[in-house]
Amino acid sequence: MDGTLLGAVICSLFLAVNCVYTASDDVVTLTPSNFNKEVIQSDSLWLVEFYAPWCGHCKALTPEWKKAATALTGIVKLGAVDCDQHKSLGSQYSVRGYPTIKVFGANKNKPEEYSGGRTSESIVDSAINALRAMAKDRLSGRGGGSESGKQQRSSSGGSGGSKKDVVELTDDNFDKQVLNGEDVWLVEFYAPWCGHCKNLEPEWAAAASEVNEQTKGRVKLGAVDATVHQGLASRYGVSSTKIEHVISPMSQLSCGFIAGAAGRNAYLEVMLKMADRYKKKMWGWLWTEAGAQLDLETSLGIGGFGYPAMAAVNARKMKFALLKGSFSEQGINEFLRELSFGRGSTSPVGGGAIPKINTVEAWDGKDGELPAEDDIDLSDVELDDFEKDEL
Repeated sequence: MDGTLLGAVICSLFLAVNCVYTASDDVVTLTPSNFNKEVIQSDSLWLVEFYAPWCGHCKALTPEWKKAATALTGIVKLGAVDCDQHKSLGSQYSVRGYPTIKVFGANKNKPEEYSGGRTSESIVDSAINALRAMAKDRLSGRGGGSESGKQQRSSSGGSGGSKKDVVELTDDNFDKQVLNGEDVWLVEFYAPWCGHCKNLEPEWAAAASEVNEQTKGRVKLGAVDATVHQGLASRYGVSSTKIEHVISPMSQLSCGFIAGAAGRNAYLEVMLKMADRYKKKMWGWLWTEAGAQLDLETSLGIGGFGYPAMAAVNARKMKFALLKGSFSEQGINEFLRELSFGRGSTSPVGGGAIPKINTVEAWDGKDGELPAEDDIDLSDVELDDFEKDEL
């Protein structure tokens, strides 16, 4: 077989295997060259799926999307954008995870996020509800129509909206922005179909703007779609919606375990000095009284070397290292320096996760005092008697 012909055959086979939607489907394949004409300039209601061919969730949605498109033929149009091939379209509409579904209704330049289920029945129901709302808006004079569409075509695309200060977090950007960043984060894990999440959304957006202004951007509010980024949700133990996590910059975490109260301030002074020295190294610092967090101590192997003790934890890799030298500036400095250069000995966190932290009463800041011992008068004790007994 001719080499050119063989190459063409292989290319055709590759395209056939990787093609999610074909001309025989009722789903319209959208690209940068036809998107404006098909969607933006249309008076029809469009539901558009932004997908990646390799995405497992997208593959699961494909047959349902095709069924819904067939059922809605002549009523609502369903389209699909391959974001692997057309990254510009995905970027234009702020697509950060797959699959993302946008509803292009009366105002085509401000599509809404689809919040329905992923079955063909749910898609059809959601489309009909959106169509009904669009028709009522037109009936009341608030809707679009062809004239409105002409005005929209002179504007630039994009989703916009009041959620500008809420950072959309995904599997791709979470570690870089949250774990490796210097800001403090408050992160909401949500599901688009969740009623509680919908009620929280405007409050979350308002809080994000207020916090951003008050802290000059040092504290950020983010949001993770737990139905799309299930790996992230699983990593942080999110099994239901409307769960928020406060996450500080913690690429590494140093924990001090200090027994008793006597001399505690001196140990804390050492930790404060080291925290200041390593403040540019992305180390977070905390301390707890020995015995107050037994599950945490067990998972980190604390206790074998006595107290005070220190562990350095990598929360992303779920590994830790124990300070085996002295609990002093020099000892801790050498310990952290070795870890910084990747030379320290590490072990996996017991149980594979950081245990739940117990709530404890705050320390009053005062050093404890050892109980006074009574003086024992040995002047009347005959030592000869003890010597005789031993003999």
